[in-house]
Amino acid sequence: MSDTMPHEQSSSRRTHCGFIAIVGRPNVGKSTLLNHLLEQKISITSRKPQTTRHRILGIKTVGDDQFVYVDTPGMHKVERKAINRVMNQAATSALDGVDIVLFVVERLVFNEEDEIVLEALRKVGVPVLLLINKCDLLESRERLLPHIERLSRLREFAEIIPLSVLGSHNLDTVEQCVRKYLPEGPFLYPEDQVTDRSSRFMAAEIVREKIMRQLGDELPYEVTVEIEKYTIAEGVVHIHALILVDKESQKQIIIGKRGERLKTIGSAARIDMEKAFDAKVMLNLWVKVKTGWADDERALHSLGYHED
Repeated sequence: MSDTMPHEQSSSRRTHCGFIAIVGRPNVGKSTLLNHLLEQKISITSRKPQTTRHRILGIKTVGDDQFVYVDTPGMHKVERKAINRVMNQAATSALDGVDIVLFVVERLVFNEEDEIVLEALRKVGVPVLLLINKCDLLESRERLLPHIERLSRLREFAEIIPLSVLGSHNLDTVEQCVRKYLPEGPFLYPEDQVTDRSSRFMAAEIVREKIMRQLGDELPYEVTVEIEKYTIAEGVVHIHALILVDKESQKQIIIGKRGERLKTIGSAARIDMEKAFDAKVMLNLWVKVKTGWADDERALHSLGYHED
């Protein structure tokens, strides 16, 4: 999974450390689950499917245990553009070399895209925990038991846990079950590290989240964010972010009337950045048309979209 060197620690200390992949179809709550397990925001979220595009590590160290969670893009059937193929590759390759898998599904639903994930898990030889999310939204809990029974026949799951991520119901149970399967070994990261991603990456993701939350269905997926400048001077973080879209009409949607929408996006992003970086942030946003970027392999690679 990683070529990370074990983090130096006392030789007499008996520690456990492992990689835990969080997989599932789009929009079942994988990123929200990661953020709640870490008790801080690492992965961006929105109601729009396929918000997560990259594989992101979230690291949590508790006592002698280090959990290295791997958030992944949702596995989906349609691979219309290069970016969809890259996202599917990132999700499936995340299963290589992990120690535990959390397979997230939603309530009483198990559809074709869930089947795609299940198929990808057939060659996985590590414990797979099935997490049934959003159970608090069920009108009748009585239907859950027969559904769990049906799911249990699909493969041998190490655990099946109904939960509500947003309601913080049964999250402790998830962590306790994951701890049971953590292999013994040295920590791979410093105990205070929470992600493997850079501040530049996090800044770009925060801006993209605000765009997706502001615009909802108004904007298709052809939007990404590139950080052109990230500097720190006298305790202030200066960030210049370029928002790339596919068409001129999309540029106008993001900018909005008299630039009001872009200001709203920038203001919301700056607030989150100041929390994430624990510093004052000066944020400048620009919008540029780059036609076809989402279906251009070279452009995707230069923008940081690749398997690893």
